[in-house]
Amino acid sequence: MARDYAIYDVFTDHKLAGNPLAVIFDGIGLSDQAMQAIAAEMNLSETVFILPADHASHTARIRIFTPGRELPFAGHPTVGSAIALAERAYHGDAASMDIVSVLEETVGPVRCAVRVRPGEASFAEFDLPRLSASHPEHQLDRQGLADALSVKASAIGFENHLPMVWSAGVPFLLVPLHDLASVESVDFDPQLWERVAPLSEGRLTSAYVYCRGGVHHAARFHARMFSPDMGISEDPATGSAVAALSGAIHHFDGLPDGHHPMMIEQGVEMGRPSFIHLQVDVKDGEISRARIGGQAVRLATGIMEL
Repeated sequence: MARDYAIYDVFTDHKLAGNPLAVIFDGIGLSDQAMQAIAAEMNLSETVFILPADHASHTARIRIFTPGRELPFAGHPTVGSAIALAERAYHGDAASMDIVSVLEETVGPVRCAVRVRPGEASFAEFDLPRLSASHPEHQLDRQGLADALSVKASAIGFENHLPMVWSAGVPFLLVPLHDLASVESVDFDPQLWERVAPLSEGRLTSAYVYCRGGVHHAARFHARMFSPDMGISEDPATGSAVAALSGAIHHFDGLPDGHHPMMIEQGVEMGRPSFIHLQVDVKDGEISRARIGGQAVRLATGIMEL
């Protein structure tokens, strides 16, 4: 059976940067095993399979696979899928377009706003389907974490930021490092990580290291992500980790009531710079709403004969 697919570079406004995503537009009839095998064949951070929505008012149901396993939710597949579906539906339409779509993901329905402009990279933003929450019960080995990241133990932490597990649908062990040079120097050892990282929701937590500032002048934070459990040696952009990070930022920085836009850069060390837009609304001292957005550009289209 011939199935259309496209490759999008996500969280970037130009090709061959950001985080590549495979979008299989017709996932009907594919078994779980087939989807996982296709994702492994694509060998990108994530591959998305588009299916009919269960609810008539929703745009589509999507299933998200890394080379190693299925995810209930992820950021760059959400942004990329929303843009891919919008551009496919309005292909050839020269007018500017602003639409709202709802993607059904395993974590729940995800509301997305998509902006398409002729001659520009499209932009999508989505509301977090689940606000970030901490998993404070984990006892962490600071020296073990340092060894797994190949940094000095003294490089872990800045100001009052400390390592902690956070999740907005997918758990991550967020490890703050002292400065940009420390993050750039990380040499991740997956075997040591498997020894020291805790299990969350029955899975080995992925590593998300971050610091303040960045290479880009507008970056509030600079980050890298490593995930042996997902089959990802390093990820150029991780929206679900930024979703988790939103809780840590509020927890450690004590964001005041109001609207807080910020940009997080990732993938710089891989030569695939990615820019993830995070917006956090705080009311009565708590996060009331958080959104993640970014641009995406189509790199390739094709037909899968399967």
